[in-house]
Amino acid sequence: MTINKILISSRSVLFAVLISCGVMAEDAQRRLFQPEDIHRIKDVGNIAVSPDGEWVAYSVSTTNVDKDEDVSDLFMVNWDGSTRIQLTHTEDTSEGSPRFSPDGKYLAFITSRTDGKSEESDDPKSKDQVWLMNRSGGEAKRLTELPGGVSGFEWSPDSRRLVIVSMDPEEKANKDEDKDEDKDGPSHDTPKPIVIDRYQFKEDVTGYLVNRYRRLYLVDLETAEVVPLTPGPYNSTEPAWGANSDLIAFTSKRQDDPDRNDNSDIYVIEAVEGATPRQLTSWDGPDSSPAFSPDGRHIAYLQGGSGKYSGYDPSQLAVIPVQGGTPVLPTSELDRYVSSPGWSLDGKKLYFVLEEDRVNSVASVPFAGGEIKSLYPDKSSPGVVYSFSVGRKGVVAVASFAQRPAELYRASDGYALSDHNKAFLESIEWASVEGLDSVSKDGTPIGSMLLKPPGFKQGVKYPTIAYIHGGPIGQDRFEFDVTAQILAAQGYLVVNPNYRGSNGHGREFARAIYADWGNLEIQDIHSAVDKLVDDGLSDPDRLGIGGWSYGGMSTNYAIATDTRFAAAMSGASESNMMAGYGTDMYIRQWENELGLPWESIDTYLKLSYPFVHADRIETPTLFMVGDKDFNVPLLHSEQMYQALRSLNVPTKLIIYPGQYHGLSKPSYKQDRLERMIDWYGQYLKAESE
Repeated sequence: MTINKILISSRSVLFAVLISCGVMAEDAQRRLFQPEDIHRIKDVGNIAVSPDGEWVAYSVSTTNVDKDEDVSDLFMVNWDGSTRIQLTHTEDTSEGSPRFSPDGKYLAFITSRTDGKSEESDDPKSKDQVWLMNRSGGEAKRLTELPGGVSGFEWSPDSRRLVIVSMDPEEKANKDEDKDEDKDGPSHDTPKPIVIDRYQFKEDVTGYLVNRYRRLYLVDLETAEVVPLTPGPYNSTEPAWGANSDLIAFTSKRQDDPDRNDNSDIYVIEAVEGATPRQLTSWDGPDSSPAFSPDGRHIAYLQGGSGKYSGYDPSQLAVIPVQGGTPVLPTSELDRYVSSPGWSLDGKKLYFVLEEDRVNSVASVPFAGGEIKSLYPDKSSPGVVYSFSVGRKGVVAVASFAQRPAELYRASDGYALSDHNKAFLESIEWASVEGLDSVSKDGTPIGSMLLKPPGFKQGVKYPTIAYIHGGPIGQDRFEFDVTAQILAAQGYLVVNPNYRGSNGHGREFARAIYADWGNLEIQDIHSAVDKLVDDGLSDPDRLGIGGWSYGGMSTNYAIATDTRFAAAMSGASESNMMAGYGTDMYIRQWENELGLPWESIDTYLKLSYPFVHADRIETPTLFMVGDKDFNVPLLHSEQMYQALRSLNVPTKLIIYPGQYHGLSKPSYKQDRLERMIDWYGQYLKAESE
C-alpha cells in the first residue's frame, strides 16, 4: 500500500474516532495526534551547569523534514529561567555534549561541522570533533581533528586539557600504491576484504569488529597537541578527571579475552604519555561510570550484576579509595536499578538516577551509606528522569512525563527551565495515561501503563493493542510515549505490560526469565489484557499485539501460544534461536545463558517455538526491520515472514534500507507508524463504536 493510501486510511479512522468520541468542532483548537506530528517534537538533552551555577547549557534536537534528518542545536538558560539563549543555528550539522570549562571561559561541544581546513572522510562518525566557544564572544573554533572522530570528552579541573574518547580510524587503501596497479587489476575504489579474527565480531551501528578500539587521548587546549593515553587491544571509555588534573579514571575490559566476558573494571592512569594503567576494581561483573569525589580521594562507580546474571541484575552504587581497597556499597540494601552516579559539591553524598516501578527519579544517599532520598519528581506527579547535573545552586534534570516530552527542570522545586514543546502540546488532544495493575497466572503482580483514547467513554468495549517494550531489561513508565499516543489517537486502548524480565522490580523479577524466554512474560502480558477484558474495557474479539526488539520476540511468542490476537506487528525480532547464534551481536549471552547449540539443542529448540511451530500461528502479522541491523539481523524477520507466507497466514515484510536496530531516518519513523495504523486498522476495525 502506498503512503498516500495509508494516510487516507488512517485519517478516515481518525475522523470516525473524532465523531464517536465527541471530540468535535467546539474543541477545534485541539486535534488528534498524527504520525507526521512526530517531526514537531523537540528532544531536550545533553545538559551541563556552568561553574558558577548561573547557567545550564543543553541540546535540543529537531527534525529537518526536507533533508530527512534530525539535527540538534545548543541552548543556554539561566537558573531562574528568565533568559534563554540559542547558541548555535545550524541546519546541516548537529551540536551536542556541551561542557563548560571549570574556569568558566569556554563551552566545548561535539559537532560534525567543518571549518574548510580538514580532510574529508567517508566515515560520518569521524567528522564528530570537539569545538570551543569562547564565552566572552566570537565564533566557535575547532579544537580536535582525530581521524576516528570524538564520541566523548571531559575537561581537566585546571581547564588546560581535555581527555577525549576516539575510535581507531578505518584502514584506507594506499592511493599512491593503487596508482601503480595494472590497469586490468582491481580498481582503487574496491573495498578491502573484511578480515575477522575476534570472538565477538559484530556490533550494531559499528558494524564488523575488526581490530579497532575506542581509546583515550589528551588534548592540550593551548597547543591542540594530541597525546595517546591508552594503547593496546582494549576499549577504554568513560574517562573522569581527578581533582588535581593528574589522574584519570576510566572503564575497560582487560581480563583474558575481553570479547568473551562482561567483566569491565575501573582503571586509574596518570595523565601523561606512556603511563601504565592501574586496575582499581576486581568485581566479577561489570564496573562502570567512574566519578571522582571533589577532594580526589575516592571514586564512585556502578557495580553491575555477577557474571552469570550481569545482564539481568541491577547495578548498585560503589565507592572505593583512589589508592585501592574494599569498596563501600551505599545502596547494597536497595534491590532496584541505579545509574549515573555523581557527587554533591561538598563530597558528602552521592546523587544518582533511581529506577522503580514505572518511574525514574533523582535520588541521593550518603557516600558511606544511609538513608536513600528520592528528590525529583515526587510520587504525586510520577515521571522519568533521563539525566541530571549538579551545580552550585542545585540539581537540574532532564525529565519526561506521561503527556509531556523531555524538558529541563530544577529538581528542588520542579520548575520548568525549558518549554520547547509547549505550543505543540497545546495543539493536541492527548490520550490519558494511567497505571494498570494485574495479577499473572502464578500470582505475580504485574504493573502496566494504560492509555485511553481521547474522548474515552465508560461502558464502551474498545479495540485494544498490547504494545510490548524491548530489552527485556527495560520497562514502560510514566513518560511521553510516541507510539502508544499515536495508537491511542486511532481509538485504541493501548496497554504496555511490564512483564517479568523488566526492571523496576529487582533482581528476582528480572532473573525469572533467564534461559526461559517466551514463558512467564507471555503469561504476564495475557494477565494485563485479561484484566481489561474482564473489566469490560476491551473487546475480546479485537485484540492486537506488537513490539520492537524483545517486544517483537514476545509478540512472536504470544501469537504462537494462542490465537486470541486478531493482528500483530513484530519489529526487529527473532524466533529461530539456532539462527541467532553467530548472526547477531549477543554471542556472550547465547553461550553463557543458553549454552553451545550442539550441547544444548533442546534449549534452543524449546525457545524457538514460534518458528519451529509456526503452523500454530493464525494471527495476521506485519514484520518490520532495518537491513543493517546487527542487533537482531534482517534474516530473522525474513524467516518468520517466509514461514507465515508459506502457511498462507496474512503477512507483510517491511525492510528499511540503511537502518540499524533503531530507525534514524525521520521519514522511516513516520512510515513505520503509518503502516502499523493501517495494519491494525484492517483487522481490528476501529472505525466506529
